Amino acid sequence: MSDFTMTIAGEGVSAPSTFDVVNPATGTVYAQAPDCSKEQLDAAMESAAEAFTQWRKDEQARRKALLAAADALFASAAEIAPVLTAEQGKPLQDATMELMGAGVWLKYFAELELPREIVQDDDNAFVEVVRKPMGVVAAIAPWNYPVLLATWKLGPALLAGNTVVLKPSPYTPLATLKLGELLRNVLPPGVFNVISGGDALGAQMTSHPVPRKISFTGSVETGKKVAASAAPDLKRVTLELGGNDPAIVLDDADPAQIADKVFGAAFMNNGQVCSAIKRVYVPESLYDDMVEALAAKARSVKVGNGMEEGVEYGPIQNKPQLERVSALVADALSNGAKAAAGGKPIDGPGYFYQPTILADVSDGVRIVDEEQFGPALPVVKYTKLEDAIARANGTHFGLGGSVWGGDLDRAAEVASQLECGSAWVNTHLALAPHLPFGGFKWSGIGVENGPWGVYGFTETQVVYRSKI
Repeated sequence: MSDFTMTIAGEGVSAPSTFDVVNPATGTVYAQAPDCSKEQLDAAMESAAEAFTQWRKDEQARRKALLAAADALFASAAEIAPVLTAEQGKPLQDATMELMGAGVWLKYFAELELPREIVQDDDNAFVEVVRKPMGVVAAIAPWNYPVLLATWKLGPALLAGNTVVLKPSPYTPLATLKLGELLRNVLPPGVFNVISGGDALGAQMTSHPVPRKISFTGSVETGKKVAASAAPDLKRVTLELGGNDPAIVLDDADPAQIADKVFGAAFMNNGQVCSAIKRVYVPESLYDDMVEALAAKARSVKVGNGMEEGVEYGPIQNKPQLERVSALVADALSNGAKAAAGGKPIDGPGYFYQPTILADVSDGVRIVDEEQFGPALPVVKYTKLEDAIARANGTHFGLGGSVWGGDLDRAAEVASQLECGSAWVNTHLALAPHLPFGGFKWSGIGVENGPWGVYGFTETQVVYRSKI
């Protein structure tokens, strides 16, 4: 397939060259995507800058357009979902849910009421704090949820009055290109531009003179490069980066009751979620039962091509990531860990890996200390709760974390000690458009979602009217 075009100034645009997009379920090329030239990048930025002058003026028109964009996504989810499955690997039903979720996010921001901020109204003055759009936003989305996480940026940026140039990951550009195509007749020309290309294009975007804001979701390593690139021009940045989320199981938890939930939160999207559970700390008294309950679940799930009926988990999205997960598991096994389930790639074509539960592993081993971003979960034994909390916090990451126990008040008190942006009790990955999402430490700068996400795409202005 090669019928994918970029969206620049409301028009479908081809590129001088293309690059391959691989289907991770087969390991073979599925389609070609346009490789945006520097001149086309300039054109996208210029069109966004031109559109900004009018787009910023009419909030009600922006809300109406966002609602229409949400409706278009709802209507086209089933059509775009097979493209998303083919490039990303997730099961078709999950791809459809991602696209529907993207519509939910746009609808939320279309309807989000932002209160007036009057800070003084007396005999001396009327003073209001207002939020002004920044201008052009350069948005860069990742490969795990390419469309959904694009709308996390698109919704609040457009509501605030900005215009957007979006670049998806080169691993998963196709469904996002389809999103651009879908919205050409919904949003005014230049308001939403979609371009595709490799890492060099992303670097050109972040250093480009036009954008005033960069919104990036991806790895810590790349996020640091984005921040460095933005610094000379003092561009504003929101960086949603990696995570190594801990789950702490308390001694009054029931492994039989929580194992399925913990497993689901660790292996959602085949473990390719920045805020998924990446390591589990379990008290010695419950350790064997918890390991076996997780391992039994891992052995029971169906892994395969996402287009096939009944498949629960697809492949790892790309070959480098498969190699990374394989290396981390092999390193753990060589350091004394036991594979209670899984532990190796699945034979055959594609980038498949067995759902893996690792026991007899501890901090200091790479798969505990680093972010695996794949279907392998280390389970770590502890004896003292204070030690488990310290080990959970003893990392550069701080995206999310959860505590699991029978006494909700006690579990909540433990959760309050976690150094992370989202602290959950008896659940994990409880994400919604009205909840702010961001991380501590290396897990990012700024937040997305809710009114806080909108404010991240604005500058604050004081309007002071003297009465004397």
